[in-house]
Amino acid sequence: MAILNKYKKIQEELGIIGQSEQIRELVELIISIAPTNISVLITGESGTGKEVFTKAIHQLSPRKDKSLISVNCGAIPEGILESELFGHEKGAFTGAVAAKKGYFELADGGTILLDEIGEMPLQTQVKLLRVLETGEFMRVGSGELWNVNVRVIAATNRDLGQMVKQALFRKDLYYRLKAVAMYIPPLRERREDIPLLLDSFVEEIISKEKIEFAGFTEDALETLYHYSWPGNVRELRNFLETIMILARGQMVTSQMAREHLSHYEEPIEVSPTLPMPIGINVEEAERELVYKALVSLGMEIKEMKGLLVQFLERFNGPFGGGRVYSPVETRDSEDIEIKPLDELERETIEKALDKYRGNRRKVARALNISERTLYRKIKEYDLA
Repeated sequence: MAILNKYKKIQEELGIIGQSEQIRELVELIISIAPTNISVLITGESGTGKEVFTKAIHQLSPRKDKSLISVNCGAIPEGILESELFGHEKGAFTGAVAAKKGYFELADGGTILLDEIGEMPLQTQVKLLRVLETGEFMRVGSGELWNVNVRVIAATNRDLGQMVKQALFRKDLYYRLKAVAMYIPPLRERREDIPLLLDSFVEEIISKEKIEFAGFTEDALETLYHYSWPGNVRELRNFLETIMILARGQMVTSQMAREHLSHYEEPIEVSPTLPMPIGINVEEAERELVYKALVSLGMEIKEMKGLLVQFLERFNGPFGGGRVYSPVETRDSEDIEIKPLDELERETIEKALDKYRGNRRKVARALNISERTLYRKIKEYDLA
């Protein structure tokens, strides 16, 4: 528990929001690699927050007091990318009226993030590989070698491995960059992080925009939880900025949320094996399924006990004077301890959390409930 609290504190200091197993593993990896100079390749869909994890690596490194420079390789025209990265001398090309330092010189002693590295031209990749291997480069229009001490972090939403096969990305550079590979999962694969992201972004937007916000209805929260979020964390934040301003202090309903989710599709209803009443919300439905499963299991156990008793009566009757020696303990119904359902629920969740060492994804799967419902129950029963 002390180790988990330590990681949680570090995570809060780094500004990484999430409680999922994937996020905890990424935080542990960052803590391990941050003190080194090893290059890192961060992959993941657009909007997952790759720059946030870059900042976290830099913040925990010995370079934290030096510059962290972010370069979007896809936003800089191919003809001037090399000059932007490595600088140029006066007269190197038309318009070069003075010598200029590149991003690598400006980041000397610190960290440079090469975002959208998959968009970098092959010719520039050759020079980047040289910097990674020797720390040396030449400005455009100069034959003089310059030395820098820069940690390189690259990020992309493209499949560099496939690009290597297609000869669109240098194989040697690819393996040099991915000395450590970090994959940032999309938001739909870590839905248990959505409530925390919502709370954090709502608080931030209220403070920034100086607006009043009444919150979301329960149905609206369920809609946000089950939405696919193709734009990931970035889409979630942009959505909140829009909906909170348009709500004008009113509570956001599910209908309002759906109207402003660009890729919203009505969820497909799945008929459970066990009968379930129609017209109840998701949490009630999940609880109903759990209780019905428990009741069904209890009936099966009772039937098995009855069969076992019958078997032992037959077996022991002729040889044991009809006396039954049964391993099954039987008690009168009056002696059975009855506990309130909420108490049983709390004990079950607590035992599951202990069994799976706080892994909420595994706990939710074991209890056959959604991670959002589990998160709510943990807060309700103060099990955090």
